[in-house]
Amino acid sequence: MSETMQATSNEPSPVWQKSVVPKGQSGLRALNERRILTLIRQHQQLPKAQIAKQTGLSAQAATVIINRLEHDGLLQRGEPHRGKRGQPSVPFSLRANGAFGLGIKIGRRSMQISLIDFLGNVRASLCEHWDFPAIEAMQRFTQKGLRAILSALDEEEVGRVSGVGVAMPFEIWRWSEQAGAPEDELARWKEFDVLAAVQKFTKLPVYLCNDDTAACAAELWFGQHRELSDYLYCFVGTFIGGGMVLNRKLHVGRSGNAGAVGSLPVLAGSGNAQLLDSASLHRLEKNLKQMDVDTAFLHARHSIWPDNLPAVARWLEEAAEGIVQAAISAHAFLDLDAVVIEGAVPDAVKQVLLHKCEQLLADADCRGLSPLRLLPGSVGADARALGCANLPLLAQYSL
Repeated sequence: MSETMQATSNEPSPVWQKSVVPKGQSGLRALNERRILTLIRQHQQLPKAQIAKQTGLSAQAATVIINRLEHDGLLQRGEPHRGKRGQPSVPFSLRANGAFGLGIKIGRRSMQISLIDFLGNVRASLCEHWDFPAIEAMQRFTQKGLRAILSALDEEEVGRVSGVGVAMPFEIWRWSEQAGAPEDELARWKEFDVLAAVQKFTKLPVYLCNDDTAACAAELWFGQHRELSDYLYCFVGTFIGGGMVLNRKLHVGRSGNAGAVGSLPVLAGSGNAQLLDSASLHRLEKNLKQMDVDTAFLHARHSIWPDNLPAVARWLEEAAEGIVQAAISAHAFLDLDAVVIEGAVPDAVKQVLLHKCEQLLADADCRGLSPLRLLPGSVGADARALGCANLPLLAQYSL
């Protein structure tokens, strides 16, 4: 995560806003404990000697901390690895049931509440669809969903839930016309305190984050592109958005909105246009509705798109053109390893989009730039939900 996230709990995080922590609910681990947990999370498992070496702690200090984390149920030891000489090496890894995180993803077409364990496995998830984000519906579903998920846990598991992460679009009240939502209803979100509203339904700490930043964080922590140091992350949802990873850390900028690719201007005829106007699912939905095609499949939890849909081929062409423009611009400024493309679309559609982007990039005039890779996201369509459930785990157990 970003350097400022390595500060103490009293310093604000640029990644999320945080509610006032109820008395006795801080749960923040000591700095060296979080250093070790973060290191193990990155490498999946490590022996004590490697942990001491990579953290700069003495062998004795590392042993004391690791034993404490194991006693607290956050770490577990694996089978000893016997080398050619010396004592067997015992690897330590995170214990799945050591901690849990709750996440509430507030989207433009749906809302989702998820519970993940310490390894990022989804243990429970509930979803509700809507035509547009409505405050009263959000409050009802939050209260009902949190109660339902927590009631399925035993007493010990409830005690290991670290908090509630909330992820939602930046300035959700804007672009009412593109979203097909009543302007007056969306405008209510501008003054609505989401943190305070969610806090009414739980005694756990609550964290608020941009939804595409949360998706990017999920790719960083749980994805398969661990070899990448610097990349732009694009998420094709109702509105396209994104995030930035620099030096293997989530880079969010001064206001937490870095990587907002949807707001980038794109070359499209003679008018002014943003990337979200061409590379977002709302554009495809609008075109399909004009052809009297039922678009409910676009917002299904695990969507399967019908074959031979009209307008899809053209939308994919326009989306790819805009994404490649954004990719080249970001690469020119930041000299990236790659651009990772994810979305709330079936894998087959994502692969077609990626292939079209690769073709356009190959034909683009990139003189003066180093080669740039385009890669598929590895977390999947639920990246935003996974990312927001991970917020309390990051806040309390990571740097």
